[in-house]
Amino acid sequence: MALAAALAASGWAGWRWLTTGDAMRIREIRFTGLSSAGADELLERSPVKRGENLLTADVEAAERAMAREPWVERVEIRRRWPPALEVRVTEREAAALVDLGGLYLVDRQARVFKRAQPGDGLDLPLVTGFSRDDYVQRRADVEALLGGALQVAGAWAEAGLDRSLPLSEIHLDGVDGVTVYAGEEGLQVRLGTGETAPKLARLKAVLAALRADGKRADSVLLDNRAHPSWVTVRPGGSGGARVAGTGPRGS
Repeated sequence: MALAAALAASGWAGWRWLTTGDAMRIREIRFTGLSSAGADELLERSPVKRGENLLTADVEAAERAMAREPWVERVEIRRRWPPALEVRVTEREAAALVDLGGLYLVDRQARVFKRAQPGDGLDLPLVTGFSRDDYVQRRADVEALLGGALQVAGAWAEAGLDRSLPLSEIHLDGVDGVTVYAGEEGLQVRLGTGETAPKLARLKAVLAALRADGKRADSVLLDNRAHPSWVTVRPGGSGGARVAGTGPRGS
């Protein structure tokens, strides 16, 4: 009994030393994965601070609090020795802007995650075509549309068009489908509805032919539903239009 009492007393003393002594106080909180979010802002959100006990610190609560920072997608905190916390942050990647009565950032999963601010890196395509009320009342529908806009942007990049004609706007319309504006001169490309990749292949062929002739286009229309292979070109400065078929019988 005396031995058991002694062990219990020493165990209690050891536990008190571990949980209240200076040896186990958190000396450092280290962050990895930060690019857009700031360490100071995350530390301000966290209920766990430097100087708290490493063993009793509520790291789960700290993870939840830091994850409320708009730029942060996921947070993972690990205890380390000497007493420190290692915070691994996975940030959201802004893929586009959306006009919702103000500019907001959209991530790769088509989620609107924060209002755009100076310094956020606003050299992104702008998605237009619906209002803030649409987003509030039909959020799932709008996110699906945003996902479609991001697919268009991805197809545009895959086709290699972004190098000479970076996208500036992707306009979505419930009837007319997709219209994009690209390049410094704001080339209008009406894609309409349906598959994007074949239309972009026709667009590249038309633009290459125009360049070979030393010409440019103000707009290229690829939304002819009756004749999907037809391309209508409005040359720059001419006011006229040319229609070409790029299917088996066209050129």
